[in-house]
Amino acid sequence: MCVFCDIITHQIPSKVVYEDDNVLAILDISQVTYGHTIVMPKKHVENIIEADSETIQQCASVVSTLAKQIVKNTKAAGCNVLNNCGEVAGQTVQHLHFHIIPRYSKDDACKFTFEKSKPQDLDEVLKTVKG
Repeated sequence: MCVFCDIITHQIPSKVVYEDDNVLAILDISQVTYGHTIVMPKKHVENIIEADSETIQQCASVVSTLAKQIVKNTKAAGCNVLNNCGEVAGQTVQHLHFHIIPRYSKDDACKFTFEKSKPQDLDEVLKTVKG
């Protein structure tokens, strides 16, 4: 069974930040930074690629509202909104979810690095991406 589904049905306790008929938002048990929140659809779907548009829109609306609320109330300087899709991308729970990670400084516990890759032919990349 999916751990997030167990949280959604309140079989596993959580700290609920927001809940409606379609979406649940909880404090992340790990708290990478103060106020780190996870937003997930109540409907089980593995990831953003598998999700229907309505489910993504419902989550995105809640993410937008909560990101503003969390940044304001925690007095964060900004936030990261993160979705990992697939194990290779760091997804550890196979239930669509979005992280709202408040940011207080460049030196807080949340780090993202983008390394330079080999040069790409953008015309070829565009052709591939568009199919």
